[in-house]
Amino acid sequence: MPDLLYPLPMFRFWVDFDEARLSGSSNASIPLCGGAFSDCTGLEATMEPKVIKEGGRNYGAAQRVGTVTFATVILKRGMTTSRDLWRWFEIASLQGAYTYRLTVTITLFDTAGDGVMSWQLDKALPVKFKSADFNAKSTDIGIEELHLAHEGLRLLDIPRRFSLSGIGG
Repeated sequence: MPDLLYPLPMFRFWVDFDEARLSGSSNASIPLCGGAFSDCTGLEATMEPKVIKEGGRNYGAAQRVGTVTFATVILKRGMTTSRDLWRWFEIASLQGAYTYRLTVTITLFDTAGDGVMSWQLDKALPVKFKSADFNAKSTDIGIEELHLAHEGLRLLDIPRRFSLSGIGG
């Protein structure tokens, strides 16, 4: 976690946005940007079973593995030091051009500031970007919501180990 956003104890999720490389290249991914968020919802996968009704099977239909769908991941109340997330959304939606699909890694921190769990979204696409309202009396932050559609959800085998202790000092 960059020391530019330290110490901000209300942020419990660090999100890395990486460009996936071809499998034969030397680097698996290129880091593009990152940000800290206080809320993350939608880390969800649902499998719709296929129901097969067999003749002579009177006790119920057979259940087989079916299609998996993924919920939209919503990151709320975020802060980043770059404009790259807006540019990514702008290219995807406002200009109507083809956009990069990014690999997104969401790392959960415990109350001591240690990274304890990481989730990865494959081929993520920004579908909604909401900036905080401007009000001189409020303490709102830069990104109110960022919604991401994606094509895969994985819990990483080895959690990314970050620690807020020792950063910035």
